Amino acid sequence: MDYVAALFPPAVMAVGFTWLIVTIIRTQGGVNKYKEDAAVDAALAARAAGESEQPAERRA
Repeated sequence: MDYVAALFPPAVMAVGFTWLIVTIIRTQGGVNKYKEDAAVDAALAARAAGESEQPAERRA
């Protein structure tokens, strides 16, 4: 029975890691991809608009 106690923690960690990888892969496409892309595009546009409004002497 000692071998069961020795193998249980690595087995639980393997299942948890597999679940994590599957979750990451499932959330990388479809509707979520367009939401993430839109959020990044909005942040970049806001940053570009903010930089264009600053006077030339404030830019470093």
